[in-house]
Amino acid sequence: MSAKLLKGKPVSDAMAEKLSAVAAESTPRLAIVRVGERPDDLSYERGVIKRCTALGVEASVFAFPADVPQAELIDGLRALGEDGRIHGILPFRPMPHQIDPAAVKAAICPEKDIDCVGPRGSASVFDRTLPGFLPCTAEAVLETLKYYEIPLAGARAVVLGRSAVVGRALALLLLDEHCTVTVCHSKTREIEKLASEADILICAMGRAKKVGAAYIKPGAAVIDVGINDDGNGGICGDVDFEAAADIAGAITPVPGGIGVVTNTILVRNVVRAYIEKMNRKNHH
Repeated sequence: MSAKLLKGKPVSDAMAEKLSAVAAESTPRLAIVRVGERPDDLSYERGVIKRCTALGVEASVFAFPADVPQAELIDGLRALGEDGRIHGILPFRPMPHQIDPAAVKAAICPEKDIDCVGPRGSASVFDRTLPGFLPCTAEAVLETLKYYEIPLAGARAVVLGRSAVVGRALALLLLDEHCTVTVCHSKTREIEKLASEADILICAMGRAKKVGAAYIKPGAAVIDVGINDDGNGGICGDVDFEAAADIAGAITPVPGGIGVVTNTILVRNVVRAYIEKMNRKNHH
């Protein structure tokens, strides 16, 4: 392996020092809203709770059955929005088929929307001067690139995947850093060729080990956002790590990469929501 390993823990630890100091003087609280018991949701939940506990943030799980009626879930979200003891709300997505995503977006309290579910967060991705929290995974990618001093201005960045919370959001955040950005998706022609021209390749397709050597420019920074079942009871990324590590200049592992940073940013957003609430209280 010739590529530099971009581990998430050092990035996370650098942020955690500041967070722990704030949390030690207060009690920020996160509400996790889970519908059903999907294995990936349960795994994510464990990771978030562990990170919250380590940084002094309280996390409570509000679990609903997989067949919960939409009205009941929406009532639950609104109640959390009105609960003064809760500072951040994290609904796990995707929701089951009977739940309209638009209804969830409308029901979440904007001041507590720590993972950019609702419209205010989406607006802040387009216009960084507006209030709102950025999607945690997209922000984690940016934090990682900056921590490891990967040159951004003028770099050719290719994003594989166009989901609202990762691919599209990342494209806009990278544009703000003066990258030249191409977004690829399932209908993109010559996707391997486009990817192999990237100085920074971000893989967020949700397809296990799909990205092989042909996608990677020698020396490129490869950021793997994918979390997939590896078929052996573990998880793997979108990148064929062994094939990529011999070509890339730098690469994030899965697990141990972007996911670690994402969880810390999630906690950072809860702390920020708490501070903003205290500031509003003091100004009234």
